[in-house]
Amino acid sequence: MAGNNQTPTEYIQHHLQNLTYGYHPENGWSLAHSAGEAQEMGFLAIHLDSMGWSLAMGALFIWLFRMVGKSATTGVPGKFQCAIEMVFEFVEGTVRGAFLHGRNSVIAPLALTLFVWIFLMNLLKLVPVDLAPQLFAKFGVEYMKLVPTTDPNVTLGMALGVFCLIIYYSIKVKGAGGFVKELSFTPFNHWSLIPFNLVMELIGLLVKPLSLGLRLFGNMFAGEVIFLLIALLPFWVSWTLNVPWAIFHILVITLQAFIFTVLTVVYLSAAHEHH
Repeated sequence: MAGNNQTPTEYIQHHLQNLTYGYHPENGWSLAHSAGEAQEMGFLAIHLDSMGWSLAMGALFIWLFRMVGKSATTGVPGKFQCAIEMVFEFVEGTVRGAFLHGRNSVIAPLALTLFVWIFLMNLLKLVPVDLAPQLFAKFGVEYMKLVPTTDPNVTLGMALGVFCLIIYYSIKVKGAGGFVKELSFTPFNHWSLIPFNLVMELIGLLVKPLSLGLRLFGNMFAGEVIFLLIALLPFWVSWTLNVPWAIFHILVITLQAFIFTVLTVVYLSAAHEHH
């Protein structure tokens, strides 16, 4: 529920504001105390909450899988080991179905990391929207945005990493000349249409990471806004709507992790393809 001194607009803006640290023209290196200060800090400002929670979920992923790996048995597995093995088999099947060109031992571990890491970050959305801000406010922290994937810096950062891998493997597999030739003579294999081909192919190449990051951000951000709008309703209405929406969102957070992973594998498969 919104605080007594907050309008609905202020409540939503507060919950969507990141904990930002950067260089302010007047205050120097400091935490931003408003959205305006965060904007004035510019491009080099860091969203501490997004960085912190994404790293925490990455560490949780490593710890969980390491723990299961060390305690794995060939006998009757426990429930948690079964769950982890199901994730392994699911990702392995996904990679086999989507990575159609060449062989690369990096693709499956990368797909597993992306799927589980994004899923864990998305899963934070099921934490009540007021819990983290109210808890951290007791320690003097003004803002705390819990879900890293509702921050475009995180989703576009991951997409940029995928883009770098696309370029790297395109050049490694095809050679620099082969990669440039592919861009120049696709889709029309004629020298006179090289400028047109380059424009079309470069736009398509740049759109891949942009759409990859914005799709994940857009879906997660929209879900976050709906949770906040529900929280503004009277208590009994809020809980009546919040529980079904949270249950439905379990499907959404899993689906978005799956889509990001599959598209990454498909793009890297295309990078291994010879034309």
